[in-house]
Amino acid sequence: MKRKTLILGLLSILCAWPAAAQRPVYQDPSQPIEKRVDDALSRMTTAEKIGIIHAQSKFSSAGVPRLGLPELWMTDGPHGIRPEVLWDEWDQAGWSNDSCTAFPALTCLAATWNPEMSALYGRSIGEEALYRGKDVLLGPGVNIYRTPLNGRNFEYMGEDPYLASRMVVPYVKGVQQNGVAACVKHFALNNQEAFRHQYNARLDDRALYEIYLPAFRAAVVEGEAWSIMPAYNLYGREHLAESKRLLGDVLRDEWKFDGVTISDWGAVHSTRRTVTQGVDMEFGTATDGLSAGTKNAYDSYYLAQPYLKLINEGVFGTKELDEKARRVLRLMFRTALKPDKPMGSMNSPEHSKAAHDIAVQGIVLLKNDRAVLPIDLGKRPTILVVGENAIKMMTVGGGSSSLKARYEISPLDGLKARVGTRGTVNYVRGYVGDVGGSYNGVSSGQDLNESRTPEQLRTEAVEAAAKADYVVFVGGLNKSDHQDCEGADRLALGLPYGQDELIAALAKANPNLVVVNISGNAVAMPWVKEVPAIVQGWYLGSETGHALATVLTGDVDPSGRLPFTFPVSLNDVGAHRLGEYPGNAAQLEAMKQAGHQADTIDVRYNEGIFVGYRFADKERVAPLFPFGHGLTYTTFGYSKPTVDKAVMTADGTLDVSLTVTNTGKRAGEEVVQLYISDKKSSLPRPVKELKGFRKVRLAPGESKEVRFTVDREALSYFDDRAHQWVAEPGEFEALIGASATDIRGKVKFSLR
Repeated sequence: MKRKTLILGLLSILCAWPAAAQRPVYQDPSQPIEKRVDDALSRMTTAEKIGIIHAQSKFSSAGVPRLGLPELWMTDGPHGIRPEVLWDEWDQAGWSNDSCTAFPALTCLAATWNPEMSALYGRSIGEEALYRGKDVLLGPGVNIYRTPLNGRNFEYMGEDPYLASRMVVPYVKGVQQNGVAACVKHFALNNQEAFRHQYNARLDDRALYEIYLPAFRAAVVEGEAWSIMPAYNLYGREHLAESKRLLGDVLRDEWKFDGVTISDWGAVHSTRRTVTQGVDMEFGTATDGLSAGTKNAYDSYYLAQPYLKLINEGVFGTKELDEKARRVLRLMFRTALKPDKPMGSMNSPEHSKAAHDIAVQGIVLLKNDRAVLPIDLGKRPTILVVGENAIKMMTVGGGSSSLKARYEISPLDGLKARVGTRGTVNYVRGYVGDVGGSYNGVSSGQDLNESRTPEQLRTEAVEAAAKADYVVFVGGLNKSDHQDCEGADRLALGLPYGQDELIAALAKANPNLVVVNISGNAVAMPWVKEVPAIVQGWYLGSETGHALATVLTGDVDPSGRLPFTFPVSLNDVGAHRLGEYPGNAAQLEAMKQAGHQADTIDVRYNEGIFVGYRFADKERVAPLFPFGHGLTYTTFGYSKPTVDKAVMTADGTLDVSLTVTNTGKRAGEEVVQLYISDKKSSLPRPVKELKGFRKVRLAPGESKEVRFTVDREALSYFDDRAHQWVAEPGEFEALIGASATDIRGKVKFSLR
């Protein structure tokens, strides 16, 4: 019996052996990805290759069912997973389980100056994308803050290329550890929404390489991002989805990017250019080339039947198609076909905590005269909250980043919950901004309609303010058109809806006024000298109210720092004083006279490398609040910085060290910033440039050593004549500061 069983077992193994031996390489997860890609590609027809390089629905591309190759599913980010839409419509799909955790906008993440928070952010949002079955997260965004009028600045990481570089890498790695691709956007020079499909960015290579490319390069080279999304605008008179210079020469050749380039929705304009020098995957064209908005037009996309037709006619071979399909297959094996993927998670307590902690660390205390903050709950105060933004949901709106959040705690509700019985919290509206509360089929459910006049609302607020112990005004911008919103830039630097007049009146009525500015952009503050306490609150996501209350009441010491400069006026911004915005004046006038929009409009970046604090330093302009600025409820002392060697060799490094001490009475976090100054160079250089930072937590009286390593890269500039980075021998200075204008110590060294 045993012998018979053994024989039958051997026969079953022998019968199964041919099947096992014939298992395709591409189906074997133990094989290297490149072998699997080669094998899958060899089995595909030309039509199947065409099928995987363009959309089949609003947010998916086709797989190859015959080979078991899956669809790829995209989702908008970068601060929450977008709700589901219908297959061929922007309308909501009507799911009851597609709400998400709303994480703070990326300006807030950058304001944490904490790469650990960035890693937590990426990991958490990646888990939510994974749980929802998404393969590609369309984010993060790392375009440089060139003008405070850009409606999409809230989705980006500030004005400084070094800060953005250090913050984007952990985000990308955090997302991709889940088997979800980060799609870094918008590559590149997407610095305004005005004429975003038409403007041609004109700038020199120094500005391109020193200011606008470093964060993208870091995401690709260090973060190993699996996908990139080109911008809508043009560079070198080419749409960036079809840019040989940036997609080919820079991204593929210089940075050795092996991932997929994915078009923004409607960013492709030509079959022939896209085949030879453009994106790998085309999404959202929504046209057959003749009529806009055609439904089920996916086969008419530039990289669909028109491309196949050109191949069949012999205009193109399959070389370019194979390269694109190969990269898409590589993305499949990294994401949808990644073995042993976890399940992910959605709306978990851990994600709520992550959203809360990131928000708290990003809130910036801009001003705190007379120590008005933190609010002293020991005295059981009466607190008056004023302003529409204290109650208005901010997760809905703003463009493609609009969310269907599972919950959102308003500033008013957060403060009420924190104060509880230890005080009284009252509310008056004060002003009316945007009473709408819906976007793309998602509604906040709020009725913000108001019948009273602005004068009545202001009078009510001022009278109530005079009777309160504290007044907390929560205002700023919102996510409506011409505020912080995709598709349209702001119209002015000032606050809308008569807020400036209201704030000035409140300051006269109550000496303990706190202004909380909710925005993703800098705003003018003509009342800055009259208001004792100012807080930059950003768009903080689901945990907005709890996070703000935590900081306002002193449960946590504020530790955020500005990722961009707050100018006094637009004339203090290089793009406005020296450059062109929103476009060439003569071309704009010609367009106006003709009554139509031109195909392209030039925007000259005449300020070059002098963006943000670099411009302020060069022109000796005093900002309203400088880059890197942020106060705490404690104080910190800095020792004199030292270097471990006076002379650094071209292939070596040196260390800059100092000791930071908490000289106050409560625990807090300080952001120590290292700037490098080149004292003499062949080409013009900024007065100083950020090249290092550390966020240090200290108990009262505690001291810690902070050490920065300076290498050749930190001393280099881009020589556009030689097209290479140059670290020029000479004298340098390391500056240690608490902001771009608060330098606490300097030490000289030289490069030989």
